[in-house]
Formats: sequence, C-alpha cells, structure tokens
Amino acid sequence: MLKKERYKLFVEHFSAKQPDAETELHYNNPYQLLVAVILSAQCTDKRVNMVTPSLFQRFPNAKSLAEATPDIVFDYIKSISYPNNKAKHLVGMANILINEFDDVVPSAIDDLQKMPGVGRKTANVIASVIYNAPAMAVDTHVFRVANRLGLTNGKTPLAVEKDLVKNLPEQDIHIAHHWLILHGRYVCLARSPKCETCEITHICRYFEKQVARQEREKRES
Repeated sequence: MLKKERYKLFVEHFSAKQPDAETELHYNNPYQLLVAVILSAQCTDKRVNMVTPSLFQRFPNAKSLAEATPDIVFDYIKSISYPNNKAKHLVGMANILINEFDDVVPSAIDDLQKMPGVGRKTANVIASVIYNAPAMAVDTHVFRVANRLGLTNGKTPLAVEKDLVKNLPEQDIHIAHHWLILHGRYVCLARSPKCETCEITHICRYFEKQVARQEREKRES
C-alpha cells in the first residue's frame, strides 16, 4: 500500500470514529493545560489528573504560582515523577509567563520553549490543543503507532513529527495527535498490541508483516 493511500484511509477512519478526540488531561484554561502538560512528562495523564485539582485550587493562576517557592509546589506534586525538577520548572514557567508574556500562554512554538519544562513536544501540545495549530507532538505512543502503521519510517521524534506534518491534511494535524495517542494507549499497546480487536489492521504495516510471518512459519512447519 502506498503511503498516500495509507494516510488517506487513516484520516477517513478516525474522522468517522473519533471526530472529537481530545487530550485526557483535565484543564479549564491555557494556564492549567500548560501546567498539566509539564507535569505529564514521563508520567501518566491519570496520575496528573489526580494531582492537579488541589494544585489548581492552591495556585489558580500564573501569578500565585510565580509567587510560590519550589518547595511549596513540591508538596502538591510529590506523587508525580521527578517532582523536584518539575516544581522548579512550574515556578520558573509562571515567572516567565507573567514577566515576558503578560500572563498569556503564547501560541508560537519558539516562545513556548522559552519556559522551563517546555520542550518541543510540550510546546506542540499547547499549540495544537489551545490554538488548533498544525503542530504534531510526538510522544512514545505517537512514535510507536505512526511507525507501526507505516505512516513514517522516522527514527527520531523530530523525523516522525516532520513526516506526519508533511503528509497529513493541515486541518487534521492537531486532532491526529490525539488519534495516534489514544490508539496507542488503548489498542496498539507497546508490548502486546490488540491486533485482534483493532479496526485498522487493513492499513497497518506491522500487521501485514505479522500475517506474512505467520504464513511463512506455517509453510515451513
């Protein structure tokens, strides 16, 4: 199957099945999403969602967070992975958000990456979720699923990002990020992909190889 056809069928399937796919992080405004995404690095959304209600109650805006110390923030996020670093990142982020961006979460990737704890992936999440920008955040799920399906042969997150942005319709890039994440989180698992219940095996390069291998083993047995 040609890559162009694979992309076409991928978009058609998820546009029909998950037209309203969105992040599973809980937030009410751009500031809260920025905090949640920083916390979600190498941590599950489920765990982040358990922590943020009390965190947002104590620090409802960037000003209150900027006035805090990392030690105080730590107490609210200590069950999150790497809480010491993330506490410092959150306070630093809040200060830059107030002092350089007038308390408005920026939409530009380069501006977002000026804040502590905000790498390219986090910046792409904010730009795509808040501003519907054609930005593709590549986490472990996106990287795995995009390669398994045959949407890319990228060996690095940046290579996968560029391939997806190049080949997906621009208006679908922001939601395709969620399609890939959710498919990887619940169907195309890292160790034991649920191919038996997957609805897109007909476009999956990984599945094609698995079937071919099984047929070869049958012939050789």
